[in-house]
Amino acid sequence: MSEIKFSNEEKALIVAKLQRYFSEELKQSIGRFDAEFMLGFIADEIGAYFYNRGVLDAHALLSAKFEDIGDAFYQLEQPTDFKR
Repeated sequence: MSEIKFSNEEKALIVAKLQRYFSEELKQSIGRFDAEFMLGFIADEIGAYFYNRGVLDAHALLSAKFEDIGDAFYQLEQPTDFKR
């Protein structure tokens, strides 16, 4: 997995969400630097778990779609004297 990187706009939005969470839920103030540091920790140490879950979900979705496509091909077959 490559390093998780966010654009400056994405990073600013996530940092603001972290600051809001700390303020509203934990009744603590967290500065921008500390929120960016926390974002880096989450991305480096926890991000792979979310990434892997996304990969598994995508794999399951594609597997189901490929199975549907296989069924569609089977339905297109014409009857013949050959046995499968």
